[in-house]
Amino acid sequence: MAYGRFGGRVKRIGDDFGQFRLRNLQVKKEDWEEARTKWQSAPRPPRIQAAGPGQESVWDYPRPPRIDRDTRLVEVKLGGQLVASTRRALRMLETASPPTFYLPKADVCIDLLRPSATTSVCEWKGLAHYYSIQAGTRVATDATWTYPKPFAPFGDLLDYFAFYPERVDECTVAGERVSPQPGGFYAGWVTSEIVGPFKGEPGTLGW
Repeated sequence: MAYGRFGGRVKRIGDDFGQFRLRNLQVKKEDWEEARTKWQSAPRPPRIQAAGPGQESVWDYPRPPRIDRDTRLVEVKLGGQLVASTRRALRMLETASPPTFYLPKADVCIDLLRPSATTSVCEWKGLAHYYSIQAGTRVATDATWTYPKPFAPFGDLLDYFAFYPERVDECTVAGERVSPQPGGFYAGWVTSEIVGPFKGEPGTLGW
């Protein structure tokens, strides 16, 4: 979830789930504390899919979110190149959203990343810096981001990168190809192990 500083208050960026760009961003502690309080009380939809054997419901995920460690093989590819490959991923689990996978910097091909001017703020995790990915002739703009100084208690995200699955050629978890979270704004990874409905579709802004 992204917020920017405008006119001394917190304003949500991208209510239409479109692109957003923030520069020279500063966020006061009282602003993100207010944002936390607001989004902790989000309503539940009238119909929630039942999780089957081996599945998770995103409506059982917490808010504030939780970090789980994942030892399955997680990979990201672009332009025929392996951008990242790890068995040390972190899954960020938050109510209503598919998990966001964070991969350690040591398992990412940093030489393929190009710094971007884009930044965003999460009321839970802090200020994110974005990177584009260049693999051969392919360029994926603002396809990955990291938190240089994550808020507590999300310090484990330091030196980890998350990826938009729709902006690269392929993301996989244990060999299963990931589908992107609906709407194009959030960056959750949809796999067969989770059920929704998922935040990101029209009419889900308050979830």
